[in-house]
Amino acid sequence: MKGKVVIITGASSGIGLACAKAFAAQGASIVIAARNAGTLAAVKADLEAIGAQVLSVATDVSKEADCQNLINQTIQRFSKIDILVNNAGISMRAVFNDVDLNVLKQLMDINFWGTVYCTKYALPHLLAAQGTVVGVSSIAGFKGLPGRTGYSASKFAMNGFLESLRIENRNTGLNVLTVCPGFTASNIRNTALGKDGNAQGESPRDEKAMMQPEEVADRMIQAIKKRKALIVLTLQGKLAVTLNKFFPKLVDRLTFNEMSKENNSPIK
Repeated sequence: MKGKVVIITGASSGIGLACAKAFAAQGASIVIAARNAGTLAAVKADLEAIGAQVLSVATDVSKEADCQNLINQTIQRFSKIDILVNNAGISMRAVFNDVDLNVLKQLMDINFWGTVYCTKYALPHLLAAQGTVVGVSSIAGFKGLPGRTGYSASKFAMNGFLESLRIENRNTGLNVLTVCPGFTASNIRNTALGKDGNAQGESPRDEKAMMQPEEVADRMIQAIKKRKALIVLTLQGKLAVTLNKFFPKLVDRLTFNEMSKENNSPIK
């Protein structure tokens, strides 16, 4: 990764922050993007303390103009883009019958359209570098999760977009990598939107028992180096994806039972 220029959205916490640290440790120049400029400044200082070249750009990926500005500032500073990590994302927890439709729109705007906007403006530079587009998706992009209709829809859409992009670029040298973690320790469940659009605040799951974001970052970097197309993480995630191909009704039942066991689950 030495000498590479890497853009990471959603870089202020969780998987994005772990990626920023991991890429920096391997000698890459880092562009960090997130909505909170103050938090980004603190991350930038930490990365610079270990010797990394860092650009921070306050970015709301649901806004096309912000995504275009992110790419423009990267080119102005570093003159190229080698890797784009579309990591910014938000979740939800509410049954569809109860949820405000604006919640689903927010998830699509951030999770799906944020990936599309950033990739669109970065693509000419990535093609010139024969670089890599990464989408941090989810097992929820392979199996619909009850209580997460908007989240699953956005991740299914992301997976389809990235797969189409990969096939379009079979002969261009561009690599397109879809990373699908299972449950990973991060604040995505704390910030998940409830039925009225407010953050639920407290995670309904045991975060300590989950895969840590640092492992996701390490696995992602290994996959980029090997120019892989897809990695599915955690044993639970791999089982869900594999079994769903052959026994979808069984996985429906297992998924329902798993999600209904969460604290204060909306699934009954």
